[in-house]
Amino acid sequence: VNRELGKVLGLPADEIDRLNDRYTNLDSLDHLSKLVLKYGWQIQSFPNHCTVHSSGILIPERDIHYYGATFMPPKGFQTTQFDMYVSEDVGLHKFDILGQRGLGKIKDSISIIKQNQNVDVDVHDIPKFKEDPAIKKLLKTGKTVGAFYVESPAMRMLLTKLKAEDYNRLVAASSIIRPGVSKSGMMREYILRFQDEERRKAAEAELPEMYAILHDTFGVMVYQEDVLKVAHLFADLTLEEADTLRRGMSWKFRERNEFWSVKDQFFSNCIAKGHPKETIEKIWEQIMSFGNFAFAKGHSASYAVESFQALFLKAHYPLEYMVATVNNGGGFYSQELYLHEAKLHGAKIHLPCVNRSNSGANIYGKDIFIGLGMIAGLESETLKQLLLERQQNGAFQDLRDVVKRVPVSLEQLRILIRIGALRFTGLDKKALLWDAHFLLGHTKVSRPERKLFDAEVKEFRLPELWYHELENAYDEMELLGFPVTISPFDLIDKTALPTLTVAEMNQRVNETVEIIGYRVHVRGTHTSDGKYMTFGNLIDLEGQWINSVQFPNVADRYPFRGPGIYKLRGKVTEEFGHISLETEYLERIPNINIETPNTRVANVAVENGQKGANRKLAGNVVVMK
Repeated sequence: VNRELGKVLGLPADEIDRLNDRYTNLDSLDHLSKLVLKYGWQIQSFPNHCTVHSSGILIPERDIHYYGATFMPPKGFQTTQFDMYVSEDVGLHKFDILGQRGLGKIKDSISIIKQNQNVDVDVHDIPKFKEDPAIKKLLKTGKTVGAFYVESPAMRMLLTKLKAEDYNRLVAASSIIRPGVSKSGMMREYILRFQDEERRKAAEAELPEMYAILHDTFGVMVYQEDVLKVAHLFADLTLEEADTLRRGMSWKFRERNEFWSVKDQFFSNCIAKGHPKETIEKIWEQIMSFGNFAFAKGHSASYAVESFQALFLKAHYPLEYMVATVNNGGGFYSQELYLHEAKLHGAKIHLPCVNRSNSGANIYGKDIFIGLGMIAGLESETLKQLLLERQQNGAFQDLRDVVKRVPVSLEQLRILIRIGALRFTGLDKKALLWDAHFLLGHTKVSRPERKLFDAEVKEFRLPELWYHELENAYDEMELLGFPVTISPFDLIDKTALPTLTVAEMNQRVNETVEIIGYRVHVRGTHTSDGKYMTFGNLIDLEGQWINSVQFPNVADRYPFRGPGIYKLRGKVTEEFGHISLETEYLERIPNINIETPNTRVANVAVENGQKGANRKLAGNVVVMK
């Protein structure tokens, strides 16, 4: 909203960006900027344009124009001019057709496993998966990163607390994690009743009829069908009235008169059956909480099946599965995290290579090569030409061979050199960059044509080239988004920083500790009184997960400020086996400045491993000391 209002009032782009930074000092803003914030707050929840339903498809019996006019939005899909509720009123059937990356990961994993291990995998033996001890171990310990629907921090926390090693428990977990159940407080109640038999007995004694209806979920409404059960069996509504109540889980539907008439019927029937008014209101609040998207049980059950398939692949073929995950754009986390997960399972991660990498990541045994398509700035045409030429005429021999066979511009060649994609030549990057300019620096066209005859190459002598030991890492961060050849912790000065690990932290419950971690994910939310707080997920020096919570007073004073390494201080807490850090203070640790003179080191000679030795470069250029 602030961005749109800023455009209306003619604010420059950088000032609009400042308005969207929640840590901007309001006193430093001018009059117009303050107006944007003032009016933005007032119109925050107002709709400002029509949009297309993300997955809604109407299937009519007759031509769609028989029912109403259509228009063609920029996305290019023929679209009706009425919403899903009006569609239902005029007799149309709406289906939600969803794309699902998790299925793509499973499908690709099967082919990658066949290619790498020559094993045919059956991912449809669900009864076998339900009894697989390796899958059960992943579930109850929450080590489910990469697996469909069960990899988010909140879900992994829930699995740990529930020790969810069986299918039925995973089905329930898939639903109670949804906003409708979790925000109503019923997720926590479900966990408490699961952990405490006495609490289950107390719940059954308080509402025996309700507990009998929802025995499988300890008297807690978890699925959409539970609303039907409670309305029909607890409040004696007809099935038609109960379905009206279920549909009332949509806020839009609650505007209709028939919903409120059913509500009155619900209360009157419960009172007639002798239920206390306080109990009726409590149950009604649970039903209303389902307005925030609870799952149908069939939905949760089908999700759990896919989760089991993914967990089977992760448990038995973790490297191939992580490659498939990376090639499908990652999942809940970035691609970097899944490569990290592969390393934890024994993989060696390699930078892209023009001779061994494909567009996506590929695997040879335990060696994973990052895909050329992951390199920022590498044009699709360059990638296409490289792969096609390699397929038709074999591997490249050296830099000159690449330039000779592929019409590549100097800019694109520099990107390939900087990311290390030509390291197979045995030459360091600065030598390759020098030679690239020598070979292509004279051309004025962005993509030079192949030459019929090669010109004679002259020899030159260059001075000794210098580099910083972290230069490669910074190139990797710029072109891939993360370092590969070193750990992120090697980018900071660890002197005087804590060396505590998660394994050690877990032994210090209720103590105040300090720990450093590499930020993976931060989720912001608001407390019941509207204050902002965050949940942070980091990885420690050993690659294990740190789970932190920053309550409003800490989140406001010590916010996470972008990616990087953070030092956290706080109290270690434990709840039902889940360890987390209740943060009191955090700060981002700055990276090492590679321009510091006393940290510069001489380039190590490629030949003989001797500093300053003569080295032959591509194109017969020689570097001398």
